[in-house]
Amino acid sequence: MTLTHASFVAVAVALCLLGSIQAQPQRGLPPQRGNSFDANAVILKQNFDLNPDGSYQYNYETSNGIRADEAGYLKNPGTQVEAQVMQGSYSYTGPDGVVYTITYIADENGYRAEGAHIPTPPPVNAPRAPGRFFK
Repeated sequence: MTLTHASFVAVAVALCLLGSIQAQPQRGLPPQRGNSFDANAVILKQNFDLNPDGSYQYNYETSNGIRADEAGYLKNPGTQVEAQVMQGSYSYTGPDGVVYTITYIADENGYRAEGAHIPTPPPVNAPRAPGRFFK
């Protein structure tokens, strides 16, 4: 047996051993639900409109209750304060059966989302000037 032939045999044996190992679900992740309602979801409605000025609008809806709408445009085009604006909403049914809806806007001020289930921080009081006391 030559060295090349031995190498080939070793690789063939290794591939056979690898082929015999069954995939195991990753630890900490739920097993995939191959026969679930979500796995078989189909798109019921889908639209996308792109305008010559670059503005757009899209929406879609799936058979498992996911829905999304978004519109976007370029704000102050050609100026120093040009910014892309995108705003819309999406909703889905959570594992608890509740429909969750998020509305959002993304612009020169960042991404801001709102939803009844999203916690909001308490208001921040204005900082006091050092050495000043309130009566």
